[in-house]
Amino acid sequence: MTFLYILLITAVVVLAAVPLIAYICFRMAFYAPRGNDAPTEEYPIPPGKIYEPHRDKMVGWMKEVRALPCEEMSITSFDGLPLHGKYYEYAPGAIVEIMFHGYRGNAERDLCGGVQRCFKLGHSALIVDQRCSGKSGGDVITFGINESRDCLDWMRFAIDRFGPEVKIILTGISMGASTVMIAAGEELPQNVIGVLADCGYTSAKDIIKKVITQMKLPANLVYPFVKLGAKIFGHFDLEAVSPIEAMKRCRVPMIFFHGENDDYVPCYMSRRNYAACAARKKILTVPGAGHGLSYLFAPQEYRAALKEFFEGTPQ
Repeated sequence: MTFLYILLITAVVVLAAVPLIAYICFRMAFYAPRGNDAPTEEYPIPPGKIYEPHRDKMVGWMKEVRALPCEEMSITSFDGLPLHGKYYEYAPGAIVEIMFHGYRGNAERDLCGGVQRCFKLGHSALIVDQRCSGKSGGDVITFGINESRDCLDWMRFAIDRFGPEVKIILTGISMGASTVMIAAGEELPQNVIGVLADCGYTSAKDIIKKVITQMKLPANLVYPFVKLGAKIFGHFDLEAVSPIEAMKRCRVPMIFFHGENDDYVPCYMSRRNYAACAARKKILTVPGAGHGLSYLFAPQEYRAALKEFFEGTPQ
């Protein structure tokens, strides 16, 4: 009886521990309550030592973009969330880049350099606060899974708003890159002339296991709790779709950028996405650049690669 009693108690403790650990993982990886992303300084830059040497440049971009006229835009997501964006028009009829920021970022902080780049290339820019960030609603980040559906809704909105002849490039950085890659695996209208993916990961599973390992934890043991937390508390399947699998179905031109010194999303992930891509493609890796810093490190090369890829002429 004593043995059975101990066995029963052990089973109860284990059964209680599983959802508790899954919930802790959910809160750490996916939960993003509204207001937590509110900036604590006037010109916020991404956290991390690698960004401090570039603060002046990033702040300069923010000041430039804040001085530009823009139009506030909004849509409603498939699951009822209000989604917000800002449109910066270079010229009527210009190519429109719909741009998506990274994990726990926001449109202004992560995409001001992108607006500046768009204008230098003669493109207009629609920068989007992804769900759970900025002025958009929601409190669960899904690593590009639900966000890719939002991307498709923004694409359809842009066609309705700017007309059936509008040319669109879907652009994303970090998690935003994975968002647009997953969207690129769907059947897209001819309006979408291509997709730009800057420092995107191969799958949510790959990047989460990589981060768990960096935390000195056993990834194969912890990851199932993360996946369970997403399912139970976030109501989504973390492995439902992935960027690298979407690339195998992609039929629109894809251009990849990645910093070779990226310690967060390793550069090899973009190389794997590039190798898997079934469409016309190009990749540019930037020596010395950390996460999300490729354009800052090599702006002329970055713009030249885009101009040649989409227009067939070097800048």
